[in-house]
Amino acid sequence: MKSVLSFFLCCLSITILQAQPKVYPSKFTVAQDGSGDFKTIQEAVNAVRDHSEQKVTITIKPGIYKEKLVIPTWKRNIILLGENKENTIISHDDYSGKPFHGTDITGNPKFSTYTSYTVLIAGSDCELQNLTIENTAGPVGQAVALHIEGDRTAVKNCDIKGHQDTLYVAKDGARNYFENCTISGTTDFIFGAATAWFQNCAIISIKDSYITAASTTSQTSCGFIFMNCKLLAADDQVRKVFLGRPWRPHAKTVFISTFMDKHIRPEGWDNWRDPANESTVFYAEYGSSGPGAFVQERVKWAHQIKKKDLKTYTINQVFKGWQPFK
Repeated sequence: MKSVLSFFLCCLSITILQAQPKVYPSKFTVAQDGSGDFKTIQEAVNAVRDHSEQKVTITIKPGIYKEKLVIPTWKRNIILLGENKENTIISHDDYSGKPFHGTDITGNPKFSTYTSYTVLIAGSDCELQNLTIENTAGPVGQAVALHIEGDRTAVKNCDIKGHQDTLYVAKDGARNYFENCTISGTTDFIFGAATAWFQNCAIISIKDSYITAASTTSQTSCGFIFMNCKLLAADDQVRKVFLGRPWRPHAKTVFISTFMDKHIRPEGWDNWRDPANESTVFYAEYGSSGPGAFVQERVKWAHQIKKKDLKTYTINQVFKGWQPFK
């Protein structure tokens, strides 16, 4: 009788244990010296539960992490938290045209703009903080540092460094937010179809060229919005920089209360060799300041926003209720 009772209690205990919900980790640490949970950031990302409904923080200790990092669509709610951006660096050097060993994910034997990234964020509801993300390929053509496909991506206190095509906010309908970031590059170094808000960011041009190349669709009301930012030149050799040109005909880019240094061209905007774009783009400013704020000399097809219309440009309005870092 005792043996039967013991067997019954054992089965009951197993049943109760199996019924308990599994607890998944909400924190990981990455350290190259082996003192954390993982030595690479990719290993930590891979360890996050697929389709996680809780935020998972991956703390990254200082070091240069030479990785081609991917947060895939089935990994979401991930926070990559660097200890400090000066010494916590994710670095790679792929570029469009670089030979690929075999074929890339598109079946091509060479990297393209879309596969040249150092970091790809395809999952939604992810955050990056206190990191440097760089593409070190140099002035060899398109070479993306940060490529974002996911929705509701928030980036704070990060340095994003490259040359051509540094930051690709790719997906139509996606919402991307950048705060207190430094973004540097040469040609079209902030580009894509997403709605992207830049708050208190430093935008640094390395050579004479174009800052933005939005590809906003006709269905999307807002493209790129720069709020209280600074447009700066890397050195005195940079003297002729355009605010933007349209990668697609309905490009939308707005600068509000932004400081523009003397390297910004008086006309401000370029039609990408197609006058037809002038009737479809929306390029605008409000409250520009600094030696590059030639408001009266801008191209005739650009706009100056009226103060009464600024109510359209709030985070809540633009992001349709999403509040970054809340």
